Amino acid sequence: MSENDILAGLAEIVNEITGIKTEQIQPGATFVDDLDIDSLSMVEVAVAAEEKFGVRIPDETLVKLKTVGDAVTFISTQGVPA
Repeated sequence: MSENDILAGLAEIVNEITGIKTEQIQPGATFVDDLDIDSLSMVEVAVAAEEKFGVRIPDETLVKLKTVGDAVTFISTQGVPA
């Protein structure tokens, strides 16, 4: 799966959970400052991403994912098989 596919899938997940338009969900956007996603919603996003992409995102990693691009890179390269 390409990073563009992951970005599109992640954008759909964030949109479903938060209502943020998918066009706003770009690699450079920060989850907290730019997208205003709180920690509870972030956990929901992570759980949905784990299911969609078949990876495991440990809690200690989740707190380090500051931008959408960070999450895309993690999912594409560092994802721990679920």
